[in-house]
Amino acid sequence: MARTSTITGIDVGTSKITTLVSSIGEEGEARVIGVSTAVSRGLRKGQVVNIEEATAAISSSLEGTERMAGSSIGRAYVCVGGAHIASINSHGVVAVAEPEREITEFDIKRVIDAAKAVSLPSSREILHVLPRGYVVDGQEGIVDPIGMTGIRLEVDTHIVTGGATAIRNLRKCVEELGVEVSGMVFSGLASAAASLSDTEKELGVILIDIGGGTTDVAIFVEGALSYSSVIPIGAINITKDLAAGLRVSLESAEKIKLALGEAPKLPAILEEESVKGGKSDKTDEIDLTKLGLPEELKTVSKKTLVEGIIKPRLNEIFTMVGLEIKRSGFGGMTPSGIVLTGGGAQTVGAVEAARRNLAMPVHVGIPQHITGLIDEIMNPAYTASVGLILGSTKTGMGESSSGLSGFRKVGERIQIKGMAGKVIDFVKSFLP
Repeated sequence: MARTSTITGIDVGTSKITTLVSSIGEEGEARVIGVSTAVSRGLRKGQVVNIEEATAAISSSLEGTERMAGSSIGRAYVCVGGAHIASINSHGVVAVAEPEREITEFDIKRVIDAAKAVSLPSSREILHVLPRGYVVDGQEGIVDPIGMTGIRLEVDTHIVTGGATAIRNLRKCVEELGVEVSGMVFSGLASAAASLSDTEKELGVILIDIGGGTTDVAIFVEGALSYSSVIPIGAINITKDLAAGLRVSLESAEKIKLALGEAPKLPAILEEESVKGGKSDKTDEIDLTKLGLPEELKTVSKKTLVEGIIKPRLNEIFTMVGLEIKRSGFGGMTPSGIVLTGGGAQTVGAVEAARRNLAMPVHVGIPQHITGLIDEIMNPAYTASVGLILGSTKTGMGESSSGLSGFRKVGERIQIKGMAGKVIDFVKSFLP
């Protein structure tokens, strides 16, 4: 019987922490066997601000996943987000080690190391070095030069960096629970792995991942990530605006926001009923009694909520995204348009606001190419979590500062260390 490996991904976000365990078959297919989501604590705008609270929240998510999967978690990939994320594009050139022979993996490693040799402050840490394309003796557009014959090898790379302190704090939270961190992955890159097709990446596409506290922007040109950044505004800002505008708690505001996103046809039904009843003054009101809000708010005007509170904040988010696209210089190279994902993509009017502000085709991206226990996670809020799993089955993903150590090479190792340690501790507890 073929032995399958196990991959675990932990998406530590501002509003929720999701842990996903998936079995990976021999052909690389991912099947979810355990998933659990916990309310996030100790984080603000994607960064750890209280280690104890963050560790407790991650522990809660891990325990739920372990119970569902029926096994302990020894190592995991962790999503990194926050406004400290930045990116640069770099170029590397080397002479092929043996000009008479083929280009080897050793040459690839050397040229990527050359591209990686950029001047960075000590407070910055390299998360990913992603090749955008190779050039062999002046021939451009080469995706994989291994096996080719040449003298001069060049590479264009996209380097994603993060704040060293923020990355270390997040790593510490996970490692304190006895889980080894296999790799730290930029959340925008993870979301892209789950929600973008190869065709979209090849043509050129912009991924906008609206999370709880931040919005990730990832621009793909000719199949490769070419620009990435994080905007420190997210869906929680919309919730705060609703709470202030309606004078309700954040919890109640979140319920109202989700109800608006889930039931877009509700106002139309109310409008038809009110027209039949001759009550034209209530055509715009939404019934909130089913939400059971502690403030006992019964009805509210949809126009007030959408046009007066939600729309201005969405306009602000997409205006800032537009500035990032302009700064990248790749704005005219993305005919596939925009893929909107993350929990904030479910906000009422988000697609229309993106289309209006950015003047590009827009659609919502959901997780793809995954099976198993997926009923709960088939919505935009879980693209980063699923992307951590899918990235492990693809080459070229998860390449970190250690060179070409991809997700797959590490992910295929069976989770033994952590599991064995827990078994030994369990047995010891019975000894006198």
